[in-house]
Amino acid sequence: MKLSKITLSVFLGLLWFVLTGEHTVMNFLLGLLLSFMIILYLGSFVGIGIKFRHIPKVIFLFLFFVKELIKANIRVTIEIVSPPLKMKPGIVKVPLSLENDLQITLLANLLTLTPGTLTLDISEDKKYIFIHGMYIEDRGKFVSDIKNGFEKRIKEIFS
Repeated sequence: MKLSKITLSVFLGLLWFVLTGEHTVMNFLLGLLLSFMIILYLGSFVGIGIKFRHIPKVIFLFLFFVKELIKANIRVTIEIVSPPLKMKPGIVKVPLSLENDLQITLLANLLTLTPGTLTLDISEDKKYIFIHGMYIEDRGKFVSDIKNGFEKRIKEIFS
């Protein structure tokens, strides 16, 4: 059963309500209105087809992102307040197994929103993503963490 646009709007409106920290009826209605307008506008372009059974996977991706966000913030904060700098910056070419532009964009944005990583480019054939990382001690582990972390969870949502 596909998740209706109204149900998805309510879910995103509630997410807006929780994440903005302003817990008023007007803020919830604003989130609901914004999410409904975005879904109506973008739904036909990107073919929103999230199934009801995927909602837990979306929540797990969100929770995974929050965990990675907290870990990265702690690591960067410790780096800043305790010299000398221990970072080993580098650019890594990560092979992609995602299937469409929406999935690749989601991955690129989640990586860029995480402190210590920045998406630089995506190859023209969409087979690789180039990421700048502040802590590249082991390139293989860095690639594996991305593939077994964000990429795996994004693939599960759209499968």
